[in-house]
Amino acid sequence: MGRKAGYTKPMIGLGAGVFESVADHDGDTYRSVYAMKLGEDIYVLHSFQKKSTIGIKTPKPDIDLIKARLSQVKQHLAQAQKAAKRKKK
Repeated sequence: MGRKAGYTKPMIGLGAGVFESVADHDGDTYRSVYAMKLGEDIYVLHSFQKKSTIGIKTPKPDIDLIKARLSQVKQHLAQAQKAAKRKKK
């Protein structure tokens, strides 16, 4: 419907259009990080179970993985756009 869920929030520090969804199930917390506004698609960059019992901060290894995957998606899209422009010529 073009709206984000109420349990979704922007991921600060990763750029516009990157969001985190948090869901609790059976006493555990799960997170998914996804990027919007990258072409016409939505990319799930990382999903994981939050295991830390203290604090709500996303662990650094997970942040690093999300950043790396976001960079890979952006590179892939840039290459695809270049190929599409060449194809039009």
